[in-house]
Amino acid sequence: MAAAIDVLHGKVPYRDFWYDKPPLSAFYYVVMDAVPGVVLRLWDAAYVLLCCFLGYKLARSWWGEMEGRWAALLIAFFTTFYLPAAVIPFAPDALLIAPHLAAIYFARQGKPWAAGAMCGVGFWINVKALFVLAACAVWGWWALLGFGGVVVLGTAGLVASGALLPYVAQVWTWGMGYAAGSPVAHPFYLAVERVGHWLGFHLALAAGWLNAVMHEERKEQVKLAAWLGFSLAAVCFGNHFAPRYFFQVLPPLAVVSARGIVLAFQQRKQVAVGALCLLLVIPLVRFGPRYVLMARGARWGDVALDMDAQEVAARINALKHSGDTLFVWGYRPDMYVFTRMTPSTLVWDSQPLTGIPADRHLTAAGPEEGHWGGAWDEMVVARPTFIVDGLGLLNDKLKPEAYSDMRALLKRYREVGRTKLSVIYRRND
Repeated sequence: MAAAIDVLHGKVPYRDFWYDKPPLSAFYYVVMDAVPGVVLRLWDAAYVLLCCFLGYKLARSWWGEMEGRWAALLIAFFTTFYLPAAVIPFAPDALLIAPHLAAIYFARQGKPWAAGAMCGVGFWINVKALFVLAACAVWGWWALLGFGGVVVLGTAGLVASGALLPYVAQVWTWGMGYAAGSPVAHPFYLAVERVGHWLGFHLALAAGWLNAVMHEERKEQVKLAAWLGFSLAAVCFGNHFAPRYFFQVLPPLAVVSARGIVLAFQQRKQVAVGALCLLLVIPLVRFGPRYVLMARGARWGDVALDMDAQEVAARINALKHSGDTLFVWGYRPDMYVFTRMTPSTLVWDSQPLTGIPADRHLTAAGPEEGHWGGAWDEMVVARPTFIVDGLGLLNDKLKPEAYSDMRALLKRYREVGRTKLSVIYRRND
């Protein structure tokens, strides 16, 4: 959403502001003017309904009407009752669900070009669409041509806007460095733990998937296993196993388990109904109360930074003037959303300056050398109107004063506000 606000101000991703994700993940929010609150909730709910519709179309064309309805229901249920930290923000992993389902639908319909094109659209949302493309290729290798066509068109747009080389540097060079520098000491054990936890809350999908596959012909079993296998490979990519990564396996499990559930009702209805209700109660009881707590205004870890950002934004909004700019130390893009301000430099958080990715901000032991060439000089010259330290109070070892360039820059600023998690500075002039 912060990137969408920059685009709405006439800036081009990568060329005019640093952005480490594919462009369509920002343009998704450009369409709805990047407005938080109720508008955002309705917009994301509409997207989930689109995913439900696509799941319905896919399962219905594969098996029948009941399977289609169950697929839609399962997608709705498990995008609602899952980890709050993964549900509340609609990141690129969740945005890939719709192109993922559409691509497999066209592959099943014998339209590999269209399937590849949907993978191409997904690629400009999340590079893990490459794993969806691999699954589509099981149905037809012509999907590669459709994919290539969309990628070429997108690349031409980057070239025309002068953003191709910055895109490669920010999305691919930075992204590969992020994946290679995973702080996970024992990725295999973490994989077993995270997959086990995910399956524990999605046992209904796992059981349904197994029941469906056992009753398919050998050729179909191979395709279904390949679809799930490539999706699991995407989850493993980078060895982080973040909860949001598991949205990649939701389409194959939800669609195929819909068939398994229908078969179970036909085989032993009473037992199947009881087992399904029991398995669905697990995520319902675990994640349902969070919505009640949020409605009552209760605070917990997943929303603490967001609530703090709203408090910071309220103070800045009371002080800002037209044309003022903002820089946030740490990874706190929500502050740009609630202030609707833009940075005065290419970089807008501390990641490119320090080389320390956001997921290591709370645990990093100390400052590292700057990562993005010339970024420090640009910061000193640009001198944004407001600087917010959104990290120093969370990790004293990464406070801005730990870096000589930031220490020198802050001498030209004065503190104008402070919250529990952030410090607000304003330029002296």
